[in-house]
Amino acid sequence: MKKSFLFLFVATSLLFSCSSDKDENSEDSSSNNIVGTWDATELKINNETATDDAKFGKQILDFLTDKDCFIITLQFNQDLTAIATNAANYVEVNASNSGLDVPCPTQSDTESSTYTYDDNVVSFIDADGQQIEVRVTVQGDIMTVNAADLEIPNFDESGELIFRRR
Repeated sequence: MKKSFLFLFVATSLLFSCSSDKDENSEDSSSNNIVGTWDATELKINNETATDDAKFGKQILDFLTDKDCFIITLQFNQDLTAIATNAANYVEVNASNSGLDVPCPTQSDTESSTYTYDDNVVSFIDADGQQIEVRVTVQGDIMTVNAADLEIPNFDESGELIFRRR
């Protein structure tokens, strides 16, 4: 289960160049509107149909976010470069007599790339040289990515990963 959770966050780190912006309630796909630093803060899933791995991933993300610990940070720069910082590989779940504890990771992996953004689709080249396109929705400082676009095996396709801009 831990490996699936970690894979979820590794895969979402590939989204380091997939954000867009929507001001208030109107959609705006101007490349300047995605500029900024975005933190993964929530995983929205349907608890009725979600897999146990998705539920576990949501719990850990919620726990760490409540401690102001952000596992995935995406930074989009005006020069069309992007940086993804991903600490998911370093998440540890510790069991004790008082329950589970998940300390904020002190290590992370960083990837850089260039991106394009058009019509709410972010395109970038991943570490394997593949062009990736991801549709995003942005309202103000909230960016939503549909989990189905992440193509993660055994992950609830009705889920959404939520990022907040700093």
